[in-house]
This record gives sequence, structure tokens and C-alpha cells, in this order.
Amino acid sequence: MNEYIQNCIDSLTERNPAQNLFLQAVTEVFESLDPIVAEIPDIEQHSILQRISEPERQIMFRVAWVDDQGKICVNRGYRVGFSSALGPYKGGMRFHPSVRLDVIKFLSFEQIFKNALTGLGIGGGKGGSDFDPKGKSDGEIMRFCQAFMSELYHFLGETTDVPAGDIGVGAREIGYLFGQYKRLTKRFAQGVLTGKQVGLGGSLARKEATGFGAVYFAKEMLATRSDTLEGKTCVVSGSGNVAIYCARKIQELGGKVIAMSDSGGAIHDPAGIDLDIVTALKEVERARISEYPNRRHGSTFLPGEKVWKLPCDVAFPCATQNELGLVDAKELVENGCFAIIEGANMPTTPEAIAYLREKNALFAPGKAANAGGVAVSALEMQQNAALQNWTFQQVDDRLKTVMASIHSDCVFYAKKYHREEDYVFGANVAGFLKVANAVQSYGVV
Repeated sequence: MNEYIQNCIDSLTERNPAQNLFLQAVTEVFESLDPIVAEIPDIEQHSILQRISEPERQIMFRVAWVDDQGKICVNRGYRVGFSSALGPYKGGMRFHPSVRLDVIKFLSFEQIFKNALTGLGIGGGKGGSDFDPKGKSDGEIMRFCQAFMSELYHFLGETTDVPAGDIGVGAREIGYLFGQYKRLTKRFAQGVLTGKQVGLGGSLARKEATGFGAVYFAKEMLATRSDTLEGKTCVVSGSGNVAIYCARKIQELGGKVIAMSDSGGAIHDPAGIDLDIVTALKEVERARISEYPNRRHGSTFLPGEKVWKLPCDVAFPCATQNELGLVDAKELVENGCFAIIEGANMPTTPEAIAYLREKNALFAPGKAANAGGVAVSALEMQQNAALQNWTFQQVDDRLKTVMASIHSDCVFYAKKYHREEDYVFGANVAGFLKVANAVQSYGVV
């Protein structure tokens, strides 16, 4: 590895002890940049790697709220603005007990390059809290969201920082956050949050965008091998928005999804998952996916299991980070899987990615394949700024265009540096160069 790159990684490791997810994300990007750093000496001369791997700001705050029993609860809130080189900070808010600074920094760092790949003029940021919405009443979630926004609203703005949803934060939570922002600022500033309900200025196709976008990327990727999703057997991890709409689009394009999951285990339905049942369980009843076999003859629930051990042609990890390890990758390949498309953020471990590449499996990293969500968030910002509401078809057409463009960029840089079909390399280089050029143009700021 280039000495400058190694020194940067070593320095970050020393200054960010125990932040393993963040260091994993940085290392993956930096290791791709060997030929770029050798070719462009300005990167080292202008300390671009050091500047791009240090957040512009990190905000951490206490969130005190009262539950239904009158007990005062305390959580921790975060917002990391990593890079505004290409536009205002843009990225979701995650409410989940696993949230800590390390998680938010890795997500925010990934968001820089994902957002750059969209070409839509948005910087990278991310936020959230260790609050767990599971099992909470609507009143408790509302009070938490109001307390959270009371601490965060000072730092937000349509041209400064524009949060969206993520795990644990859907249209309901965005509505509560937006309501509190409006109460505190006396401004109906639609563009300050995305992922809103359509009646509050939200965009049609937003909830579908990440899942649909991953499948549009898969379609482009398979086409490079003169193949399609038609007739392919697929597995999708997760059962939230991303997974559900990923599975729906797979089915629309002729594929068959035989397995999905949640934190309790996986469901296997050889006839093809009935997404109406999954949607009712997860989006309406807020129930566990283990209930699925009670409503679908011939399906089974596999407690504590992942979807990766089931034979398939194409896999879509759409749940959470590092969910697909080396053992899982080996099982997938042994069972005939030839393409893996990340719908979640960094769901595949470095060892698993290396193995998949070694076995000539197509692999699409999340920063490219799951960029559809943030792309449509940026389109929501455009609609808000213009006081317009686009049709579902208009938004979906723009989403297809964005995903095709991202795929083209990945392929272009992979071919340019003789790394054909290395989508990790192509995505990292394409995103990095856009941001690096902007950072250098601003001077020392």
C-alpha cells in the first residue's frame, strides 16, 4: 500500500481508538486509492485524505424525555456533519440501541461518497440516537422525537444540514421531528427534513427509493453479463422499507424472492414471498416476521437463522452493517449465488467481499447500490424548493437515471484502472474524485 495512505490509516487508528466500524469504512475507501494517489500528487500535497477523513463537526447531546409511566428516560443523540464540500450535509437519522459515535461516523463517512455518486449536490452527514422505538407507544415516540429535535434544531437548515429517516425512523418519526422543528422555529421549512409524508411536502416514491434503486443497479450490473433478473431466485435480508421494496421490484422484474428476515430469524417460502403479508406484519401491525408462516401455507420460520444458507442466484443484504461474513459468503457461492447487491450500509465484511471477488461473483457496494434513497431525498429537496409535487412516475424515472449513471461511473473507473467488475474500486474512486476536487478548490478551509 502507498506509504501516504498507510500513514493516514495509522494516524486515524491512533486517534480513533475502538471505532472499528469507522476505521473499516475508511480503510475500504483508502485502500482503493493506491493508483489514484500515485497518479495525482496533489492529493498528498494538499492533505486531501486527512481532510476528507476528519468530520467537519460532531454533535453529541443528551435527550431527556418522559415515558408513559411518568419515568424520566435519558438517551444520547448524535449528528455528524462529515463533509459539505458538495452541498449541505445530507443523511438519515437512526434510532436503534446499537447507535454510538462509531456507528454514526462510519455511516456519515460512507454518505460522503454515496451522495457524491448521485451527482445531486449534497454533502455527507448522519445522525441518530440509542433510543429503541420497539415496544414504545406513539406518545412515547412523539415525546422522544420532540426532545431530540429540541436539542438538534439549532444546527439544521435547508442549505446547512438536512436529515432524513433511517432504521427506526420512518414517516411517523419524521412527522414528529418536523412538527417540533416548526414549533421551535415558527417556520414551515419543508426542505429541512426529507422522508416526510406527502401532505407535508414529502416526495412520492421516497419510501420505495432505496429498495427500488438497489434493484435498478442490479439490473444494470447483470446486463454487463448479458443477463437479467427474470427467473432468478433471490434472497433479501431484512424486512423493513428497504427490504420490502427491494423484494417488490425484484418480483416486478420477474425474479422470485424466497427468503426475508428480521432480528429474530428468517422466513423461507419456496413458492415466493407474499409481500402483502410481510408489509401488513411490518408496516401496519409492527409485528415480528415469525408470524408469516401462520398466514402462508408451505412457508417456514428459521429461528435465529440468516437467509444466506438458502440456495439462490442473487442476494440482497438489506438489514444492517457486517451481517454477511466470510462463512455466509462461502455458503452463498457454494449454493450457486453469483451476484450480491448491498441494500444496507456496509452489510458485507471485508473478508467476505474479498472471497466473493476471488470467486468472480458480482458484488455491488452499498455506497453505489443503495444510493437511491438519498437521491430521492435530494429530489424531495428540489420539489420543496420549487414548491412542486412530482408524480410517482417522474420521480421513479429520475431514480432510474441516477442509478444508471452511478453504475456507469463505477464501470468507467474500474475499466480505466484495469479492475473490471470491481464495483467497490469503481465506486470509491468515482465518489472520492468528485469530493477531492471540491475540497482542493476551496483552499484550506
